[in-house]
Amino acid sequence: MTIAPEAPAAPSTEYTHRQIMLVMSGLMMGMLLAALDQTIVSTALTTISRDFHRLDLYSWVVTSYLLTSTASTPLYGKISDVFGRKRIFQFAIVIFLIGSALSGLSQNMYQLIIFRGVQGLGAGGLMTLAMAIVGDVIPPRERGRYQGYFGAVFGVASVIGPLVGGFLVDEASWRWVFYVNLPIGAVALVVINRVLQLDHTPRRSKIDILGSALIVSGVSLLLVAVQDAGSAARITTAAWAYGIPGVILIVAFVWWETKAEEPIIPLRLFRNRVFSVANVLAFITGAVMFGALIFLPQYFQRVRGISPTLSGLRLLPMLAGMLITSISSGRLISKLGRYKAFVVAGTGILAVGLGWMTTIGFQTSGWLLSAMLFVVGAGLGLFMQTLVLAVQNSISYEFMGTGTAAVTFFRTLGGAVGAAVLGAILLEQEKTTTIHYVTRYGPSVGPLQAFTHGMDRAFLYALPVAVLSFLLSFLLREVKLRSATGAPGPRVEAQPAAGPAGAGPAGQTPVPAVEPLL
Repeated sequence: MTIAPEAPAAPSTEYTHRQIMLVMSGLMMGMLLAALDQTIVSTALTTISRDFHRLDLYSWVVTSYLLTSTASTPLYGKISDVFGRKRIFQFAIVIFLIGSALSGLSQNMYQLIIFRGVQGLGAGGLMTLAMAIVGDVIPPRERGRYQGYFGAVFGVASVIGPLVGGFLVDEASWRWVFYVNLPIGAVALVVINRVLQLDHTPRRSKIDILGSALIVSGVSLLLVAVQDAGSAARITTAAWAYGIPGVILIVAFVWWETKAEEPIIPLRLFRNRVFSVANVLAFITGAVMFGALIFLPQYFQRVRGISPTLSGLRLLPMLAGMLITSISSGRLISKLGRYKAFVVAGTGILAVGLGWMTTIGFQTSGWLLSAMLFVVGAGLGLFMQTLVLAVQNSISYEFMGTGTAAVTFFRTLGGAVGAAVLGAILLEQEKTTTIHYVTRYGPSVGPLQAFTHGMDRAFLYALPVAVLSFLLSFLLREVKLRSATGAPGPRVEAQPAAGPAGAGPAGQTPVPAVEPLL
């Protein structure tokens, strides 16, 4: 296998293992907040809607969070590249905690929807900046073994979210679904403030206000259109009304980025094959993972008659698969200095697992379901964080935040689109086959059979997309993992010697914009 030349990076002072682990503890708590809140609220929605007597606004509690977190992700990446990541990461935590507290205090559905949007504004920076800070303090060659822990945290949060949410609703109140974030976030703030010492020299830069407005408004309108069409299982008039302006604004954003002096997402990065392929893979796998696997808790609760809490436990095999492969692959990547094989293997295993899940039936055994979930989790654990590593390694340090944010943005956007499209397929198939299954199995079993049929069809439609991601993974370029971060090291008491004129701190030379293009 041919490996491309190492992307150049500025020399940096290395952190000790102890310093890295201290920093990681704070970063993982920040990521835990964002990942947990994607799923923990799902089991509380029915109770919340009943308390406020607004079942018609049920989906907007999720949609408002999704809109603001997705649309703000690229902005956090760009702003952190300019002003430094520590303070922006702390800002994101504070905004998230304010949104959490206000969501728990909400007195009606409209307040909750607005405050969930505030939560999303903070969440948009948590996951992105956590991964970008890892890129600041750990060289790419060593980064794999540490990023494996982030994959594990993401997996744990995604799977135990419904379990924790169900427990809090049953034993306390739905408001604690939001209040539980407060102590975790407070600890994360303290840890980050005490242990993360990133030197950053602010550079003169103009924030692309017009580009920010275009991407936020365009993505928001497009997501509203997709969510509306998914809920109705068809393209409605409202979906067209939101979708067309959304597409126009996104096209305008792309055009403006070619003119802007300081673009939010420099389009020349897409000429870097690692960057472009990784982001396409992130979008596709986001659509498959979030779009398809979102149906399993519904299957356990509706078809198998399991409580919300126990349905979360049934997802533990997927968590086990993610934990094992995420941590082990990270260590192997650091040892071998190669990452492409793990992406290829992971996307292939994910496609196999998804194909297997198209066979789920009304009475599929629990052991068989556990095996399916384990395979899917193992595939995801092999490559989800590896895509971030590949992108960070292939671009220069000045674009570290932008590149990391792009992967998160496309994965989240793919998840939103996938959930809506595959959800529409499930609803349409369930609706059109209910009469057939009721006639065949009776009114008690027939609707459950129809739901299972619709879920299998959704998995079947997702399968070609998963296979496509496997084929695209072969196009991912292998760039030699750097042995230096290219970022300034931790702050020390002694003043560094002044470098030559025109050099960066401590004599660091400017870093080229991107790796040599193909």
